[in-house]
Amino acid sequence: MPVESAGSVRPAPPPTRRRSSATPGFVAVTLLATLACVVAYRYSSHHDFFDLKIYVRALRWWAAGNPLYDYVQPDRVQGALYFTYPPFAALLLRPFTPLPLGVTAALFTVVTLVAVVVTTWWLVTPLARARGVSRWWLAAACVPLVLLIEPLRETITFGQINMLLVVLVLADLLRAVPRGSRWAGVGVGLATAIKLFPGIFLVYLLLSRRWRAAVTGGATAAAATVVAAAVAPRDSWRFWTDALWATERVGRTDYTGNQSLLGLVSRLVAPQPPQRLLWVVVAAAVAAYGLWRAMRAARAGDEVAGLALTGLVGALVSPITWTHHVYWFVPALVVVVDAALTATNRHRRGGLLAFGALVYAALAYGVVSFYDWGAAAVPTDSVGEFVARNAYVLLALATLVVLPIRLPRQETFAEKLPYARET
Repeated sequence: MPVESAGSVRPAPPPTRRRSSATPGFVAVTLLATLACVVAYRYSSHHDFFDLKIYVRALRWWAAGNPLYDYVQPDRVQGALYFTYPPFAALLLRPFTPLPLGVTAALFTVVTLVAVVVTTWWLVTPLARARGVSRWWLAAACVPLVLLIEPLRETITFGQINMLLVVLVLADLLRAVPRGSRWAGVGVGLATAIKLFPGIFLVYLLLSRRWRAAVTGGATAAAATVVAAAVAPRDSWRFWTDALWATERVGRTDYTGNQSLLGLVSRLVAPQPPQRLLWVVVAAAVAAYGLWRAMRAARAGDEVAGLALTGLVGALVSPITWTHHVYWFVPALVVVVDAALTATNRHRRGGLLAFGALVYAALAYGVVSFYDWGAAAVPTDSVGEFVARNAYVLLALATLVVLPIRLPRQETFAEKLPYARET
């Protein structure tokens, strides 16, 4: 699918006056998506805040004077699970240890819901403004659509902290912090100190030549790590020299919930160990291509596409990428839909909308929500099973190729009028 060529400016669509009430389409989508959310959360896998319970129990074990990374919890599928986050994350989570588990679960759920609302607002507001529709109703329709997808269902029902990291990254690089500000990079640095995955966005800053923000982000992550080391030196040493490098502490790489390239390779040969050299070569090639496209997006001014591509690269090349880690399909879908609605060629528009529908349908159904793949380590022995067990990996690879890089829109005088800004 072609990418919009650089060097030109997209013509702005004619502005439309704000409507005083929601259109029937927005109302219908909002109601149907909300109903679908209720059904999906009712009948999909219920994890009963499993991961959150590990956090709380491990931190209570730590508060009792035990080594944090010695905590272990048996698991039917993975065998044994441990506390795997960096020490800085443990310091941030430790205040929750005295609270009843139900209170902590409620707080985590509320924070995740607020984060979904805020990040969705950030992503769809520019589209609403450009197309002259109510940003309130567009966001109201999109929030339940985001909550419906498996990555968010898993985030909420496991009690994960992923959306906090998304807020930090998007606030830093997309919405809240002006480019060139002395604070640019702080959000990414904090997110990286909490969970290493967002460190891929420091690479994105370097590739987009935002040197100061990259240095600030790296320094922030380092400072947070030093603070954690000062408070918990032994646990910090254990994490950085041992626990970090033991992939088996996080879980089995062949488990279907691991939607990374290493997971795909592992499932091909399970129960035998995967060929690590093959994975390294493939991951390096994917990272090079995906980050090259992200760099092109950043330099073309399409920050949302750049962040989406970078996030998906991180998901693909990480040894373990659980289904709740792949939020970055959401900004990718925003780009796909916007590019489709802007396209003047009907074949291009239809192709982009079809691809977006395929991605969303896969995310809504998921890979682990409605089917139990069992605990045994078995290889993928058919094409259908290969596709089903690696759906997010394959779609992420396709997105790296297909995702359009949008060019800056040129505002007309009419779009600068107050009514065009207040939708």
